[in-house]
Amino acid sequence: MTTHQFTQPITTEAELRAFLGEPSELVIRKQLTALDAHCRAFVASSPFMLLGSTAANGSCDVSPRGDAAGFVLVHDAQTLIVPERPGNRRADSLRNILQTGQVGMLFLIPGVEEFLRINGRAQLVRDPDLLQGLTAHGKQPLLAIVVQVEECFLHCAKAIKRSRLWNAESWPTGRPVASLAQMLMDQIQPANATLADLEQGISESYAQRLY
Repeated sequence: MTTHQFTQPITTEAELRAFLGEPSELVIRKQLTALDAHCRAFVASSPFMLLGSTAANGSCDVSPRGDAAGFVLVHDAQTLIVPERPGNRRADSLRNILQTGQVGMLFLIPGVEEFLRINGRAQLVRDPDLLQGLTAHGKQPLLAIVVQVEECFLHCAKAIKRSRLWNAESWPTGRPVASLAQMLMDQIQPANATLADLEQGISESYAQRLY
């Protein structure tokens, strides 16, 4: 990465700390090495999670995961189980897990302004008994992600408060960006598909292939 277009880059942690200062004792001590009752309750109440992963070459990816609240199972104080529902088959997160196993997770609960952050090591599993227990809407996932928790901590609400994410009065009155079909049409310009074809394909995928 080059920074020549910027005149005052920060390049060392010492420089960074000179600007930001050190974290408080509370911020340091809130970092846990296992899921306590509050972390378990947060996971059980969360219908949406962001999964960050890193590849062997250092490239990173963040992928959304969502389902009914509690879709990520707390197996024990050190272990989480994430069902892998049908997606677009890019498998970016899954390939990264195979390469490095390093993941970060950010759990959200609608209306709750704080987050839960969890970092750990992941592996892909396909144990039949485990997958059967992850069945939803009559569909069993093909595999699951098992995360061994290394650190977890609650994150304050400043980002949500600044963005007013859960404040319906701040939401746009209409869709502020083009439809997915229109954006894909403009970006890909497929030779053998119309905008209507893309819209129909997306609608069918949402209706028939969520599980």
